[in-house]
Amino acid sequence: MAELKIDALVFDVLGTLVDEPAGLRAGIRALAPSHGPAPDAPGTDRLLLLWQRHIEREQRRILDGERPYLPSDALDREAARLVAEAAGVEDPAAVAELAGAARRLPPWPDTVAGLARLAGRFPLIGLSNASRTALLELNAHAGLRWHQALSAEDARAYKPDPAVYRLAVTVAGRPPERLLMVAAHAWDLRGAQALGLRTAHVARPVGDPPAPSDRFDLCAEDLADLARQLELPQGV
Repeated sequence: MAELKIDALVFDVLGTLVDEPAGLRAGIRALAPSHGPAPDAPGTDRLLLLWQRHIEREQRRILDGERPYLPSDALDREAARLVAEAAGVEDPAAVAELAGAARRLPPWPDTVAGLARLAGRFPLIGLSNASRTALLELNAHAGLRWHQALSAEDARAYKPDPAVYRLAVTVAGRPPERLLMVAAHAWDLRGAQALGLRTAHVARPVGDPPAPSDRFDLCAEDLADLARQLELPQGV
């Protein structure tokens, strides 16, 4: 690790620190309990996939210049309406409650303790595609500890647009190669890598694993493993 000189850690949030599918499933089950009580009920997963595909498609359209920028909470409202329609739910209050599920996402079991341990050594910067308002509620709900939380809304773009990673570089006031981007999504790390940031992949069940051609600086099983690789003693 001697060659990896890091001044700050930059964390993706959705999927990396919080279990986004679990939170959305809970919202969907509350909207349409007839789709099954189990988290993996086929109807629930079908509606979850509808939500995820909408968000992915519309963020890509924004990145490609096919529609004007909208913050994540606006896209979540669109996704919630689609899911409610597919579930046969018309109550506007229920749809609004479902849209809010995107802000009530549970942390992974190692997240809170891992961030606390890492924060004893490094400044921590959250860098999320979530809007400013959504990120505030996500942080509060999941108990995430930051020194700075940045929303892609400030760049009016979505990762992997370079403008989003540049937010972290500007706030840190350090060269990109002195920042370590931590994410469960290989596509996110590739975006950071293109701007010169160092990279660490953290394995998550809902993440995007590295391809054989990827060359990330670190690959960790969880945040505790990341701390070990960064040579943090257990008590720090």
